[in-house]
Amino acid sequence: MTSHDPETSPRRAARAEAERLATAALTLPVVPGGDDSAAAPPTRRALRRDDDAPEAGESEPRGIRRLAPVLLRRRLAVVAAAAVVVAGCVVAIGAAASGGGPDGSTDAVAQIAGPPVVADDGIPVPQLAAVAATATPCDDPAFTSALAAGDDAAVIDAAGGGQAFRAAVASGIAPCVSLSDPNREWLVVNKQRPYDPVDYQPGDLVMPADVRALEDSALRAPAARALTSLVKAASAAGVGEIGYLSAYRSYTTQKSTYAGRVAVGGVAEADRESARPGFSEHQSGMAVDIVPCNGSCKTLDDVAASPQGAWVRDHAWEFGFITRYAEGRESVSGYEPEAWHLRYIGPELARAYHEGGFTTLEEFFGLPAAPTY
Repeated sequence: MTSHDPETSPRRAARAEAERLATAALTLPVVPGGDDSAAAPPTRRALRRDDDAPEAGESEPRGIRRLAPVLLRRRLAVVAAAAVVVAGCVVAIGAAASGGGPDGSTDAVAQIAGPPVVADDGIPVPQLAAVAATATPCDDPAFTSALAAGDDAAVIDAAGGGQAFRAAVASGIAPCVSLSDPNREWLVVNKQRPYDPVDYQPGDLVMPADVRALEDSALRAPAARALTSLVKAASAAGVGEIGYLSAYRSYTTQKSTYAGRVAVGGVAEADRESARPGFSEHQSGMAVDIVPCNGSCKTLDDVAASPQGAWVRDHAWEFGFITRYAEGRESVSGYEPEAWHLRYIGPELARAYHEGGFTTLEEFFGLPAAPTY
């Protein structure tokens, strides 16, 4: 039986022909001493017929040297085929992404173009849009100058009025404004906010002009002038005379007042109707307890039901006063309603308080409730 030579099988012949066709178009370096680039590649069988021993002065057998160009051509053919496949994929992906031109065609060159040309000065830095900082009155020289000068009216005017001032303070964007400064009209004192120092005493106390005082008790000058105007307007409106029982009370006086309440009803009851020393609005010189007077003056408890009390509830804000402890607000202010207790905060803030429908200073300035110590 004749043995089968694998080098002459149809499969081997077909593969050799495929290799020849794949590498026929490649230009290979010319080998000195011959024109192997134009000749068909030798088969392994032909190479085996060569002398396997190297010639004199050679380090490799001639068969291996003759096989080197064949291996090189095969590798180049594989690389070329891979490059064609990759290029085709890039073109196809680009065409799918762009959807082609108006006629359905695709510009392959445009699709496989590389990244944009980088400018000579390097990669461009992304431009971030500037975010404007929140406007604050504390950055306004007019505002800070008025604040430093102690001119409360000018401070509020520089802020844009009472509502704008309140909004800035309540939102926290005016940190230069202190609600604990006892010299300011916007001071807030309650069971959680004592005076600093605890025995603070205002320096501009005066007696209100043309107002009946049931005891020798003064007010800070702006509040005293405002009370005079309020009493005069109430009389002109025909509601009767308004007097007052108590205005400024010192830290020492409040100690005695509070102790008397405790002696009568105990601590819990005293805390509902009287402030502890160092926590009373009367110590600021901007609070006053009014009474109705018709020939003779009545008591504090008579204010709510009197014509004077009704008029004050509607008009006190026009003169810079608010009713500090309103009906139904004990859970916020910490005190029972006191229709007689007026607190001066200045005409601009009082207008904002009235027009905003506020009933406590805590809510007005965005502070937490202070029902207890």
